[in-house]
Order: sequence, then structure tokens, then C-alpha cells
Amino acid sequence: MDQHAPAQPLYETLASRVVALIESGVLRVGMRAPSVRAFAAQQGVSLTTALQAYRLLEDRGVLEARPKSGFYVLGRPHQQRALPAASRPPQRATPVSISNPVFSVLAYAGDPSYAPLGCALPSASLLAAERLDRHLARCARVHGRHYNIYADPHGDAELRDQISERALRLGHAVPPEGVLITNGCTEALNIALSVTTTPGDTVAIESPTYFGLLQVLEARGLRALELPTDPVSGIDVAALDKALGARRIAACLLASSFNNPLGTRTADGRKADITKVLTRHGVPLIEDDIYGDISFGNDRPRPFAAISPKADIILCSSFSKTIAPGYRIGWLAANRRHDHILAAKFALSLSGAALPQKAMADFLKSGGYDAHLRRIRKLFADNIDRMRRTVDRSFPNETRMTDPKGGFVLWLELPDRFDANALYTRALSERICFVPGGLFTASGGYRNCLRLSCSHDWDARIERSVERLGELAGEMLA
Repeated sequence: MDQHAPAQPLYETLASRVVALIESGVLRVGMRAPSVRAFAAQQGVSLTTALQAYRLLEDRGVLEARPKSGFYVLGRPHQQRALPAASRPPQRATPVSISNPVFSVLAYAGDPSYAPLGCALPSASLLAAERLDRHLARCARVHGRHYNIYADPHGDAELRDQISERALRLGHAVPPEGVLITNGCTEALNIALSVTTTPGDTVAIESPTYFGLLQVLEARGLRALELPTDPVSGIDVAALDKALGARRIAACLLASSFNNPLGTRTADGRKADITKVLTRHGVPLIEDDIYGDISFGNDRPRPFAAISPKADIILCSSFSKTIAPGYRIGWLAANRRHDHILAAKFALSLSGAALPQKAMADFLKSGGYDAHLRRIRKLFADNIDRMRRTVDRSFPNETRMTDPKGGFVLWLELPDRFDANALYTRALSERICFVPGGLFTASGGYRNCLRLSCSHDWDARIERSVERLGELAGEMLA
């Protein structure tokens, strides 16, 4: 060692010690770091030096300062694995035909005897269903007779008020009469597509994208044009502009935040650019905001509709990923086509169940939802962190993986020669279920990729299952 080299500043040494705690798992994403005063006392340094160390880690994106709360672990100090490459799907509209393999995977994903790495549905123990059930029981006892009717097709008025109020916090000024309650987000997407497309039309989508969206396109007889998508920044805006100029596209269907399976969070500026391109070509945007409330950072992503309020946008979402999937309460908000949207809802299901909507409205009014979100955001951030660490030490060195800042899925990309379907078959024989990458496209790609769900309580069984997948992948590549 060069004896004349300058010694490392003490605050950098202290920062390295915090990083070591994060790398070892003692401090995890979403956790509160020791206070500056406590850290200074532990390390035997001044408050100024301890604060310098924390500020350095804040600059590096490792810690996040929250007013009157302290410092929290925002992310890893570095990316252990390279990110998956930006996708390059074929630039042609493709018929969609994935339902049969999807149903096969879902059969295993819903079987509790298999390690739950397949279905992107939070376990009941993590959600707020019990508290919601208490509201439902009270509503049934007090209002049961009144609500045992066909509900207003628009949905419960108090629930629409609550959704409108929450939207306003994000800068999305949608009045309650502009909100339509649906049977989950899937019905909302179906309604949105029914008023913007006809069978045979082409819809532009991210690539890869959630297989449930592909199933909706398939059921409606629509074709998919997959857009090049970066795991960090989102779709290629120039490619979107070129595609819209080259052919007729009836609608564009994108995730508002935390695309499934990539976990992409598109920046506000890029969202504005996307809506400008769509507006110039006269193409409506359908946005799926189902993961928006599961953000690991200090801010919730704003939907396209909040960033470009005058654009032709239909926002779809639900409480299925955050509160209770069994209640099937979703919603749709749009600033145009109100009469057509209401008619489509009436034709699909007439109305939603009245009593669960009343219970959900009461739960939201109680303030319980925000406290619940703070809890599950930390849990899912921790799950993602644990999953990434396990993949990092277990999978072949060539494996790439995403670094989501929200949601609860992780996308892995292995070398081109790897066959995720073969891994899937071997994993099922060992009672492990995940979703092969080929289900997230209509064009036959991503056979070397897989999605892992991080939506259950982390335990030894899940950890060992991920380790075993890594072992199997290594054997197959060897």
C-alpha cells in the first residue's frame, strides 16, 4: 500500500459500515436507519461526522431523509447483477393466443402445495382483508336489507367519493361522477377496450407485459403491437411515434407504474412525452394503475391522467393487490365517452355487489388504508430485497435481474440458449412454481426469462425454493 496515499475520510469509513449492514441484511430496504445521534454514539464520532456519512449515502441513493422521521434505507448501494436488456420485439401486429398455457400455469400457481413463486397475488396474511371483513359484517348487520339490491351501475356513491378524493392527492382531478366501480381491474380494462376498439384492431403494449392483459386482448379478438421497453425507463417513445405513423392503432395500453413483470417506473417527463405523441396521432391511452400504491419510495407515482389531464386517457385500477382480491372491487376513471362506458358496464355485469362496495367505502373513510399501505410497502420492499439477494448468490453468473422500486415481482433474464420452459417442468417436479417468460408476450420471445413473485411472507421454504431454481438453472446451462 502507498504510505503516502491520503487516508480515507472518517465519514466515508462510517458510510461503508452502513453499507455493510445493508449488504448483510441487518438493514433492509424500507427500514429506518439508526438516528444520527444514535449512530454517532455507537461509532464514537461527532454528530457532524455521522451526518456527513448519512448525507453521502443519501447522495448515492442508499438512504432517504424523511422530514421529522429520520433516514430510511432506499436501496442497495450498488447493482449486484446487470439489468435485463431493453426488449426488441418484432415490429408487427400479432394475434394473441396464450390462454391455454396461462390456465395451466395458474392451476399450479394457486396450489398451496407448490412454493408460491408463480401467482402475483399477495397472501391473505399480508393484506387488510380481516379489517375489511369487519366493516362488511357491520354493514350487513346495519344496512343489509338496504343494500340487498341491484346497485347503481356507477357504483356506490361514497366509494366513488373516496376514490375521487385520493386521486386529487396525486393531481388527478376526477369528479366522483367520473368514476365507475367495476368488478376488478380486468372488467375495467375490458370496458375501456370495448369503447375504444373493435375486433381485429391493433393495440400497442409494453413488451414484456402482464399475461392477463394479453388474455383480455385475446378474448376481444384484438392484435398486439409490442413496443421496445427498457426495464428502467419504459417504452421507447420514438418507436411509439414511428409505429403510430406507420399503421392504424386503435389504442395504447400501458402500466401507469411498476410494469408487471419488469417493475418499470416511467418518469413523469416521459409520461408527458408519451401522451403528447398519442394525442398528436389521435390514439387513446388505457392505463393500468393497479400497482401504483405499492411504491417503495417516499412518493407514489403519478398516473398519466394526472400528468396530462386533457389527454384522452382511461385509467383502470383496483384494490385487489393491496386490500382484498376476493372483493373484486376495481374502478375506471375517464374524462370522455361517459355514456358509452356506462352502457358497456351495464351490458357486461349490470352493476357490482352493493354491500362490499359500502364496506370498502367505510374502510377507506376510517383512515385504515393509508396505515395499511405503509406497512405492506415495507413488507414488499423487504421481500424484493431478500429475493434479489437469494438470486444473486444462487443463480448462474450470467443471470440478469430487475431492480424494482415498487410492486412485488422480479424478472430474470438468462443467456439466450437457456430454456425457461424446461426449467419450469423440472421445477414443478420439485413442487416449485414460477411463470416462464414466454407468457408475457404474444410474439414468441422471452423463452430465456422468468418471473418470480415476492408476494408472500418470506420464509425458509421460499428461500430454499429460489436457491433450488438457481441450482437447476446452473445445471441446465452447464
